[in-house]
Amino acid sequence: MSSIIFSAKDIFEQEFGREVRGYSKVEVDEFLDDVIKDYETYAALVKSLRQEIADLKEELARKPQVSSAPSPSHPDPIDVAASSSMTNFDILKRLNRLEKEVFGKQILDNPDL
Repeated sequence: MSSIIFSAKDIFEQEFGREVRGYSKVEVDEFLDDVIKDYETYAALVKSLRQEIADLKEELARKPQVSSAPSPSHPDPIDVAASSSMTNFDILKRLNRLEKEVFGKQILDNPDL
């Protein structure tokens, strides 16, 4: 595959010599020939990358799926320990603290309650 000759900056900054009837036709034609070569190189590169993507997708589709999720038949021991150690008393304490945070100001502001 041939290498890319111009960058976008090179194309933007390209200056042509002036002649009596405008730009030098030979210079412009030579420059445009090089630009065309660059675009052909870009097109070939894009085509090869698209083919590579298609090949990789096909390869990925052929591979067996491996699940990274834990099996439901084997619960996490930390979750089991945490849920079994929490008693009704612990839940009531947490609920009491939550009620004080949420409703505490309302209770203090409204003495009728």
